[in-house]
Amino acid sequence: MPKWFNTAGPCKADIHYMLSATERLPEIKQLIAQENYFVIHAPRQVGKTTAMLALAQELTASGQYTAVMLSLEVGAVFSDEPDLAEKAILDEWKDSAQFRLPPELQPPDWTTGEAGRQIGSFLSTWSRKSLRPLVVFLDEIDALSDKTLVSVLRQIRSGFPNRPQGFPQSLALVGMRDVRDYKYASGGSDRLNTSSPFNIKVRSFTLSNFTLEDVRKLYHQHTDATGQIFTPEAVDLAFHLTQGQPWLVNAIAKEIVEYITKDPAIPITPDLVNQAKEILIKRQDTHLDSLAERLREDRVRAIIQPILSGLELGDTTDDDRRYLLDLGLVVRSQEGGLKIANPIYQEVIPRVLSQGVQDSLPMIQPSWLNVDGSLNAEVLLNAFLVFWRQHGEPLFKSANYPEIAPHLVLMAFLHRVVNGAGTLEREYAIGSGRMDICLRYGKVTLGMELKVWADKRPDPLKEGLKQLDKYLSGLSLDTGWLVIFDRRSGLPSLSDRTTTENVISPAGREIIVIWG
Repeated sequence: MPKWFNTAGPCKADIHYMLSATERLPEIKQLIAQENYFVIHAPRQVGKTTAMLALAQELTASGQYTAVMLSLEVGAVFSDEPDLAEKAILDEWKDSAQFRLPPELQPPDWTTGEAGRQIGSFLSTWSRKSLRPLVVFLDEIDALSDKTLVSVLRQIRSGFPNRPQGFPQSLALVGMRDVRDYKYASGGSDRLNTSSPFNIKVRSFTLSNFTLEDVRKLYHQHTDATGQIFTPEAVDLAFHLTQGQPWLVNAIAKEIVEYITKDPAIPITPDLVNQAKEILIKRQDTHLDSLAERLREDRVRAIIQPILSGLELGDTTDDDRRYLLDLGLVVRSQEGGLKIANPIYQEVIPRVLSQGVQDSLPMIQPSWLNVDGSLNAEVLLNAFLVFWRQHGEPLFKSANYPEIAPHLVLMAFLHRVVNGAGTLEREYAIGSGRMDICLRYGKVTLGMELKVWADKRPDPLKEGLKQLDKYLSGLSLDTGWLVIFDRRSGLPSLSDRTTTENVISPAGREIIVIWG
């Protein structure tokens, strides 16, 4: 039977290429043997459910345990009605256990306990009557909230001392967040902010992204099955673009082998990987779309906005920073500070944020194209200045990240310029004080740097020229744009203060400085 790269739901070993769950989670078997309760949290689409299903099957097949993954998601609609949530959850569990376990290992018929005790009663009855020690992975725990969440956690904690004869030997809560960040509307907070309802956990750990070697192994499964080769350079590029994010790793390969080139005789090269990347970014499939939805949250905005503009984080809470780390939106860089988790997210985020501005753009005729369809950078500059003076300030209001509204308006304009025939690449980082943009259109490459001049800040020209020199050097360019957004208070209107000047950078490059 042919196998495929999977981008929708848990992987199935008979039809999908997939990696070993125990190799990705080497500590779990020891934790289970020690009768521990623990938490596994990771962003969506990292493979938590796939790993737990596979691990449960492996543990059960070993003959040592009865292991099963059960979901709590159906209880989510009953956040303040624990008794109704318990009934829905247990009904779901009965079906799942019958499907995933052989008859002799399935839970016995049980009498429903009192409201608020039904989950604990079920797990207790099953553990006492089970032929083997019971191991349970509770998926989607953070779908629950408020009274229902606390009730479930407390029932598990209450039964914990009776393990392994009277309660599961080992139990894991599986979700996006650690316990303290589960949703609970109380005391002015939307999170528990404590582990106390589940203070029996011995560990909380994250299911990591794929390593480079993991990506090689996964892609090599396709080579073994079809003969189609991923060149070493293609694998390296796929890992660089995704940083091993499992959904992205699978999505790039799936796009190539199922749509871009179905002929297994054609080797998969970096060019094909780049084609797939661009398609995914433009299409914004489910995973990238759900990522974009997060950008509307205030605590996400508080951190993403300064990252995009290159400013310091300022007064952000540890909870907010941990939230973005848990979502997989950002990672801690080796150099210190937070950065966007991978180059694909780095492209998706500004595209998403500038979409509202793009939708608000007036009709712009592509006057910057020569007769042969090539890009004329000088005409592009003039077209941008006309656009900026006329439409810049009104469009700032359509930007949902107000502190970087000029960045988003400029990027929206540039997206209209490339319009599927070129590409935009961006570099930005906390504390760098800038955003770098590379526009590629045919044979023309245009490098530019965006800086902000805020109140009580020095003139950014001198620093910007030095930074732009470094960026242009990496692009092997002798010219570029330095765009300075003057956000100081008390200035004339944008149409009156937008000017340009030609300067020579410290490295001798010809730079066009745009003041706007």
